[in-house]
Amino acid sequence: MDSSQWLALPERRPVARPRAVVVESWDRARQRHLDPERLLPALEVAEDSIVDVRTGHPLAAVLPVIRRLLVNDAEGSGLLVAVGDEHGRLLWVEGDPDARRRAEEMRFVAGAGWAEDRVGTSAPGTALALDHGIQIHDDEHFNRLVHGWSCTAVPVHDPETRRILGVIDITGDERAVDPHALPLMEATAAAAEAELLVMRLRQRAAAADASSAPVSIPLGSPASRGASAARGVAARAQARARAGARSRARTTRTSAVLHVLGRDTGDLELPDGGSLELSARHAEIVTLLAWHREGLAADLLTDLVYGENGSSVTLRAEIVRLRRALEPAGIELASRPYRLGGVVELDLHRVVSLLDRGAHRVALAGYGGGPLPGSDAPGILEIRADVGVRMREALLAAASPDVLLAYAATREGADDVDVLRELLRVLPPRSPRRAALVARLEQLERSER
Repeated sequence: MDSSQWLALPERRPVARPRAVVVESWDRARQRHLDPERLLPALEVAEDSIVDVRTGHPLAAVLPVIRRLLVNDAEGSGLLVAVGDEHGRLLWVEGDPDARRRAEEMRFVAGAGWAEDRVGTSAPGTALALDHGIQIHDDEHFNRLVHGWSCTAVPVHDPETRRILGVIDITGDERAVDPHALPLMEATAAAAEAELLVMRLRQRAAAADASSAPVSIPLGSPASRGASAARGVAARAQARARAGARSRARTTRTSAVLHVLGRDTGDLELPDGGSLELSARHAEIVTLLAWHREGLAADLLTDLVYGENGSSVTLRAEIVRLRRALEPAGIELASRPYRLGGVVELDLHRVVSLLDRGAHRVALAGYGGGPLPGSDAPGILEIRADVGVRMREALLAAASPDVLLAYAATREGADDVDVLRELLRVLPPRSPRRAALVARLEQLERSER
């Protein structure tokens, strides 16, 4: 008797051709002598310690990102969003209240262990076992208690070491394995990894500032008992380190960052930790001047902001208002040509830098639809097109299949025939993702005729 017949429910016809990835997972379960009739997951994290385990886990810091992208839309949908650790233990299970109550029957709850080696085939456990995203339909689950549920899960990696940190899962009815669910989940994981990286960079910058403080050595410690010559060498080394830290701090304090990706207004992050909200028009002007650091002549800036029919008088009036808005931030807006007197970085610059370094996953997650997506200013359209082309070319040239899939789920990539064809070229012949891609490609090609 093959695996598909062995696992079929009595009232259902056995699956004729189970997917290879499912059969391989079932085989691993049989090798561990797991019984599909008796696989109630164990509560591996006690209720009185779940808060401590959550607090100490790296994904706790990016839970707001996951909630914003997934959980907020799951309310009232019959879907659940779960976040687990690298061991397959569910730490958060959120979403539709009715679905949560029903899921308790199969112990899909916080603290339960859903690793593949303990409960067999499931999206969260198998995604961790294979280290890539996966969708498990209904009776593809090894555990018969889980039949009737479907799920999509992706692992989350450390953005620097690529070590698995945990898993994100969406569970429910067939909507949980919709063809668009996997790219959405992969994009969410990429966004979480990008947020982790940003947090670390900020922490390192703060540590560099803090290192300029005097270092005290307790009396009686080995360091305090060292020879005077050694203390002198250490003191000189510390002095050099503090001087370097002060230099880095001065560099950091002279720059501000304007956040415009995925936003219709600008959020100017100031060096002192404060922020300044810029209107849509002011965000357009600052973005253009930060992108063209050499400055822009008045007539050119007018065209880039208002188009060919724009008026330089209108621009001058807006510049006056913008100068007043930037004054509290200490940022000067000079004339002839118009240029920013201080250093203003764009979050867009960081995306371009990530692309140049080959960090495609993090760059795509941070892109968020481009700068000021609601703007129709000609100069912003040019920047958006320029970076969009660079993004597309970089991903087509060297991105991994999962990143390309995430790009194909975006507005820019959804109707890109070249992207879809490249995905069909790089995906394995038996990949379950191919059918949806072929259908979309055929639809696009018919519309072009």
